[in-house]
Parts: sequence; C-alpha cells; structure tokens
Amino acid sequence: MRTLLRLAPALVLAASGLAQTPLPEPPSTPPAGADPVLAALLAEALGKHPDLEKAEAAVRMDRERIPQAGVLPDPSLSLGLQNDGFKELMIGKMETSYYSVAFTQPFPWPGKRGLRKEAAALGVDVSEAARARVQMSLEADVRRGYAALLLVRGQQQLLAQQAVFLEQSERLARTRYEVGQGNQGDLLRAQLELTRLKQAAWSLEAEERSVLAGLNRLRQHDPADPIPTTAALADLPEPASLAPEEVEAVSPELAGARASVRQTEKLVDLAKLDRRPDFAVTAGIMPRGSLEPMWQVGVSISLPIYGRHKQQRAVAEHEHHRRGQGAEVESVRTLLRQRTEERSIQIQTLRRTRDLYQAGLLVQSEATFKAVLSQYEAGRASFLGALEALNGWVGDQGAYLQTLAQLQAQHIALREAALGATVPINGGSLASASLSAGAAAAPSASLSTAKAPGKAQDSGPASMKM
Repeated sequence: MRTLLRLAPALVLAASGLAQTPLPEPPSTPPAGADPVLAALLAEALGKHPDLEKAEAAVRMDRERIPQAGVLPDPSLSLGLQNDGFKELMIGKMETSYYSVAFTQPFPWPGKRGLRKEAAALGVDVSEAARARVQMSLEADVRRGYAALLLVRGQQQLLAQQAVFLEQSERLARTRYEVGQGNQGDLLRAQLELTRLKQAAWSLEAEERSVLAGLNRLRQHDPADPIPTTAALADLPEPASLAPEEVEAVSPELAGARASVRQTEKLVDLAKLDRRPDFAVTAGIMPRGSLEPMWQVGVSISLPIYGRHKQQRAVAEHEHHRRGQGAEVESVRTLLRQRTEERSIQIQTLRRTRDLYQAGLLVQSEATFKAVLSQYEAGRASFLGALEALNGWVGDQGAYLQTLAQLQAQHIALREAALGATVPINGGSLASASLSAGAAAAPSASLSTAKAPGKAQDSGPASMKM
C-alpha cells in the first residue's frame, strides 16, 4: 500500500502535466520562409530537380525557334553545263556552249515572316506556362511532404505522451493487484494497451520513412537520408487566402491556354496570307571561255491555284482550332473558380474547427482527463474510465493535428492553383483503446494512412492539379 501511495501522486502529476502541456498555436502573421528546414528543402528541390530542368530546356528550345521563324528561306545555288554536241567540249567555240552558275533567293509575301516570328514567340509563352506548372507543383509537393513529416512526428510525440501514462498506469494497476486493491483485468488491459502502442509506433515509423523517401526524391537525395526538424506542425505559417482573381492570375493552365489562343490567331492570319504568292529572285552568269560571258536575272512567282483545297482549308482548320482553344480557356477558368471556391469554403471550415479545438475541445478534453484521473487516483473511478479519458484526450489532440494538416493542404492547393482535387496531408494511425464493457467503442484517434509526397495529383499542385 505504501508503494501504491508513492506511485499515485506521481501518476497524477505526470498525466496532469501532459494534459496541461499547451499545444503551439499557428502564428497569425508569420514571416514568409520562416522555417529554415522548409526553405532549404525548397531550395534543393527547385535547384536541381530533373523535371524542372526538362521544362527549362523546353523553354530554351522554343526561344531558339523565334529567330529561325523570322529568317528568309535558304537560297539555292545551281551549277550547270550546256554544250553543243557530244563529241567534244565546245565552250569557247560555240556561242551556245557555257558553264552556268545561278543563285536563287525566295522571298515570302510581305508579313508572313513577321507572323511566323510572333507565333513562335507565343509558343515560348506556352512552354513557360508549362514550366511554371512544374515549378509550382514541385514546390507544393515539397510543402505537402514537409507538413506530412511534421504531422507524423507530432503523432509520434503524442504517442510517446500516451505511453508515459500507460506505463505508469500499468505499474499502478500491478501494485493495486498485488495488495488486493485492484483486479487482474486492469493489469491485463494496461499491458494490452502498451502492446497496441508498440504496433502504432511501428506504423508511424514506417510512415515517417515513407514521407522521408518522398521528400528525398524531390530534392534528389538518397531515400534514407534524414531530415531533422525543429518546428511543429502548428508552427507552419498560414498564408492569407487568395481571391479568385488572384488565383487566375497565377494559374499556369489558364496562362498557357490564353497564349495558345493568341498563337492560333497568328496562325490564322498566316494561313490567310498563304493565299498570296511567294517570290523568288534568280541571278546567274554563264562563262563561255574565250567568248563574252552571258548573264541572266529572273523572278519566279508561286501560283496558289489549289487554294480552295489547300490554303482555304488551312484557314478553316486554324479557325476551328482557335474556337476550341477559346472554349478550353473558359473551361479552365470555370473549373479554377470552382476549385477556388471549394478550397475557400474548406479553409473557412477548417479555421473554425481549429479555433474550436483551441478554445473549447482541447480545454474540455484536458479538464475531463484530469478529473477522471484524480477520481481514479482516489479510487472513485475505474481503470477503463481513466483509459477512456486518456483516449478521448489523445483523439482530440490527434484530430487537432489532422485539422492543422488539412488546413495547410487547402492553402497549398489554393496557391498551387491546382485544377484537380486537393491532395490531403495524412499521417499514420494512433493507437486507441477499445473501451466498451459491452458494445460501445472508445473515441478513436485513427488517422488515415499517409501518401508519400510526390507529383501533385490534380493535382498538382497538388493536386498545384493545378
């Protein structure tokens, strides 16, 4: 009994201290890039990821097409020989025998070269939009992966706190059983919960390794490289919400679709000009040996006599393409508006839920846990009641962490301007006791299995997806 009396106050103080540990609240206006670990991850991923290098190479490739489009067609050089008869070379002997050297330079109809150059420049805008999508999705993937890592590690800390209570409660239950003040069921139940905690710890460890592998892939590191963190999930800044117009302004898909429309308009104008003929100027000289050389100058004109079946069809083709791309712009815009509205609603709901946890649920859960714990210490509450209070507190803490994670996910998708559904930030699963004496189950802190951070599924930015 003396051992019991020594352990009980320690148990109350330890568990009460756990319940009183304040959870960090997200800062209201944190400075951008305040987390040095996240900033380093973003710098590494955006600095050398192969997908970004590929997109950058595509932009440079399209830029090289601009000067090509504005250059005249290549000239041609013709060499020839004209001779009278087959018996011998008559150059210098016959006036109609000569060598010939001719130079021909084609000239497109005025305006065609300019339109080709403008269309090529708009092609760069399209490829730059594609590069922006890769960059935004990559950044969003890193942010999602980092938030998932903090979520899993926050769950591990919560699991460690739960283990402290269960280990001490197992010792207390053993002591009470040995002195005849308790029953064997309490001792076995405490041991059962400790075993469940081991299983949950292994699951969280696997999830942590999976998230690390995803983040290391994004920054081109070995999958097992460690990523030390000092921040908690609640330390991540919550950006200000964006208006639909702001999201549209940064959407690569919308920018690319609009650039494609402008490019097609140039191609329509170019197809109309293709109904005009092109020219070619030829200049040549014909040396005749000892005789006076001859020379020639000529102009040739292409005859678009098949315009009904060729040039007019090309104009109609590009007109249809332009109408289709205009419809695509409107489709992207309306879908982006829908996703923005959905995410804004989710952000508002998650903010209210977060505030409810901070101002009410966590406080009430802590008070309930402390009250039941005090009653258990005094012998007025059962061990199952203490476990139920513990799991209620753990469940609320875990749900609070998940709320913070989903709030980050919605902000990331909003700034990614992802067209697809928002990619959630999930963690592992926390062990909870099954507390029913009959049929009722205890509040569960079960969280869905995490996905390793990677390409945004749209998201995308992901998933952005846009």
